[in-house]
Amino acid sequence: AGQAFARQIDKLPLPCKSAPGFLVNRVLSPYLNEAMLMLDEGVPAETLDAAARDFGMPMGPIELADMVGLDICWAVGQELAGPGAIVPKKLQANVEAKRLGKKTGQGFYTWVKGKPRKKGGGHGSVRLQPLAQRMIAPALNEAVACVREGIVADADLCDAGMIFGTGFAPHRGGPIATIHERGKDEWLRVMEELKATHGLRFEPDGGWQTI
Repeated sequence: AGQAFARQIDKLPLPCKSAPGFLVNRVLSPYLNEAMLMLDEGVPAETLDAAARDFGMPMGPIELADMVGLDICWAVGQELAGPGAIVPKKLQANVEAKRLGKKTGQGFYTWVKGKPRKKGGGHGSVRLQPLAQRMIAPALNEAVACVREGIVADADLCDAGMIFGTGFAPHRGGPIATIHERGKDEWLRVMEELKATHGLRFEPDGGWQTI
């Protein structure tokens, strides 16, 4: 599953320290995982996808997971999961039932003629920004870690890799640019709030001090 995300969404992966595609998997996996946990909490797939698109992602995380293949998402998630990681129950159930997304016609969505059937407008009166920042914060944190570890040479290459490798919120300039756009201190405040509510997976990486 090493290059799966990058290959499945028809983009070229960025060569980096470990292997092509590793940056993409590292940064996208916590974003997708958080969306899956929110699904388990009862947030509709359509709402999560609407929140991500509102933030600037070209496609929502649930539609993306269905398109990539839920078996691939499961494999990458298992490979990169840290100790004590929470297992996304709906994702696991779909994989066990062989409902793998677009390629089987059924995943989180039902796929008809290559398109997912979505219910309603997606979010109604729900505020999208808090949902989006909960999904995006783990991806930003992992991008910071990748720069700190030298997986890519610098922040600009990290941003370029995520934009050209995944389409990560292009108008925001990529994950590190997203941090600077809003302000590092503001994102750290968001992460501390999320950590207090949802646990240690929102612990800021040490690289935030130098990003």
